[in-house]
Amino acid sequence: MGTSQSSSGPGGGVSLVPPWADQLDDPEPPEVEAPSEGVGTVKPLEFLAPPARFRDTRRALGGFVRSGDTRYLKRTLGHYVRTGYGGSDTMTRRLGSTAVTAGRLNQVLQSGRVSDGDLLRNIALASGNDVNVVLDAIVNAASPENGTQDRESSRRAIRDALSDLLVRFPNADLLAITDAERAYVIERYAALDVYGRFCLDLQKSLMDKAPDTATALRRLRQVREFISQQVSAAFRTVREGGVLATVMNVSKLTTLALHETMRIFEEFTD
Repeated sequence: MGTSQSSSGPGGGVSLVPPWADQLDDPEPPEVEAPSEGVGTVKPLEFLAPPARFRDTRRALGGFVRSGDTRYLKRTLGHYVRTGYGGSDTMTRRLGSTAVTAGRLNQVLQSGRVSDGDLLRNIALASGNDVNVVLDAIVNAASPENGTQDRESSRRAIRDALSDLLVRFPNADLLAITDAERAYVIERYAALDVYGRFCLDLQKSLMDKAPDTATALRRLRQVREFISQQVSAAFRTVREGGVLATVMNVSKLTTLALHETMRIFEEFTD
């Protein structure tokens, strides 16, 4: 339900965006223009996190954990983006690996049209079409292990997104999924990776504030589904603005959707 690592989250005095985040092998340019009003431009920013960067976030989180009230959850996410990460532009940069991995995942899922297709089919045949083996192969192709928390979270998000696909579309063929199924996986992955980032930063605080484990798990589910709803709405907004989910621009589409999501979250503090 969250992450395998228990952390109090990053403190002040560290870079809001790690150096590698701006050096990802994303084919899109580092500054992405929005297709329409309401979806912002992601601009370079560089500064250190302030002391007690999550203080307001944790205060709002306490109210949410106690009550389950969505108003407190909105405040939590608003402070998380605005003061925890310096705003939607910086937070979007911090999530740069999410957009890059979304592009890779999309290519892997285009299994009939890329070299990974033969690899996945061979794995499926060798395993007797064991779905778990195929799921693991897709995860490894889209997000190879590198030992970092970000990558571990990314891999878990891909696995969970694919598992959710099989629940929502029981007849889905992982080696030949439809455009609608692939779009669902990309959106679900992006949402779950944002949720994973939230858990890396704040899951320990949430667990500490909860009166019992059952309440903590219930609140984590609420956070996950709220983030998922907002990310899906953001993808719709970007598509309505004219950005289509072609094979080559999924990273760009995801970047814009993440920025729109963070922009909405940031407004929750107004």
